[in-house]
Amino acid sequence: MADLVLGVDLGTSGVGVVAQTADGRVLARADAPLKLTTPRPGWTEQDPDDWWSAAETALAEVAREVGGERIAAISLAGQMHGMVARDRRQRAVHPALLWNDQRTSAEVDEIHARVGRERLIERGGNPAITGFQLPKVLWLRRHAPEAFASAALIMLPKDDLGLHLTGEAIAEPCDASGTGLYHLGTGTWDEEVLGALDLDVRLWPRLVTSTTIVGGLRGALATTLGMPADVPVVAGAGDNAAAATGLALGSANPDVGSVSLGTSGVLQTPSAAPTPHPEGRVHLFAHADGAFLLLGVTLAAAGSLRWYRDTFAPGRSFDELVTEAASAPVGAGGVTFKPYLAGERTPHLRADLRGSFHGLSLATDHAQVVRAVLEGVACSLREALDVMTPLARPERLLATGGGAASDAWLTILADTLALPLGRPVDPQGAPLEVGAAEGAAWLGWQALGEAPERSPRADVWFEPAAERAEATEEAYARYVAVGV
Repeated sequence: MADLVLGVDLGTSGVGVVAQTADGRVLARADAPLKLTTPRPGWTEQDPDDWWSAAETALAEVAREVGGERIAAISLAGQMHGMVARDRRQRAVHPALLWNDQRTSAEVDEIHARVGRERLIERGGNPAITGFQLPKVLWLRRHAPEAFASAALIMLPKDDLGLHLTGEAIAEPCDASGTGLYHLGTGTWDEEVLGALDLDVRLWPRLVTSTTIVGGLRGALATTLGMPADVPVVAGAGDNAAAATGLALGSANPDVGSVSLGTSGVLQTPSAAPTPHPEGRVHLFAHADGAFLLLGVTLAAAGSLRWYRDTFAPGRSFDELVTEAASAPVGAGGVTFKPYLAGERTPHLRADLRGSFHGLSLATDHAQVVRAVLEGVACSLREALDVMTPLARPERLLATGGGAASDAWLTILADTLALPLGRPVDPQGAPLEVGAAEGAAWLGWQALGEAPERSPRADVWFEPAAERAEATEEAYARYVAVGV
């Protein structure tokens, strides 16, 4: 009867759970919201115990719908880079600091001074970044010394949920490689970096592979959730690697990458070797299949359109705005939008950048302004692709996220990136909803030895148009010339 794997995505706004068959069909889905707190500008926190209760709510709802006896495993994915500090009794000693928390600029400078920026890139694939976990640990030590002194475990978000489900403290390479203290070459916590910062490696959990069964669901919790005791719990992956797994991206299909148009925008492509950009201008993380992923991130993709709608066009639907934007000419009548509403990751790695419009005039109309927002996001992803290209360049991309539902935006993006973009479909040809939860479920089936061979597929491809190429390149050149 055990014919379903539950994929869990511990996101920023909520915990999502899917029940997925071995051939990729999702039979049930549940979501439980999470509260985000911002006690100061640039600070983002959550109560990690809320993660546990939200996950229980969503897991129990799915178990009731499909029947707990059908659950073969639970596999985890979630927001990367966060820091949870727990004491020896597994009590949180401080609110969790999240991936988009920007309070650690001083700690980033300290890490670069004590370890060396180039040394960090050489060993871990990335420089120190305010969003990563390692600077947050130093912040905790400096600003909450009593909490730091009582910490016995430093956990990543989805691994913290695994601790609750099984009692086992583990981490896996995909998420670990986004901490700032993982050695990509050896696949271990980097004791050289930790030693330079006077940190004890024993604060971090043991490392396992993404498809490791780390333990069974604890008995009392299993009863609460309506599942059998000892249901296997699989380590899983950070959300980006899990989503890539859901799309069948990796070493078996090195020519296919992905672009996500969610709140943030993520461009990722497989890489066979842990070769970082020499200046660390794109992220390099471990992938769940043992290879690596190059990632470019713009922090406000669909988030830019949401900000525009909420601020300047309340009451308008996203479909209405995008349709209006499609009526404007390529280049938006000379208007350029910089989507730095939350700072920017790739390729600038600067939390202090801010968004802007350039080229407005009395002749500018509303359609041009909205199109400029869409083109600005596309150009920010093009900047990431240009930096990635010497290391690895995909031949085509699968498009996911809420923004990928828009033909107009995918047309702009395909033109700007000069790559074909496709919407993914499942093996039966049906539209494929691919998120971190679905990817986690695939990793669960791999852990059970029952995952079928898959390849990336799309139903509709958006091809870059030769007749728009000159105007598109002019718009991109203007975007770059504006600067930051």
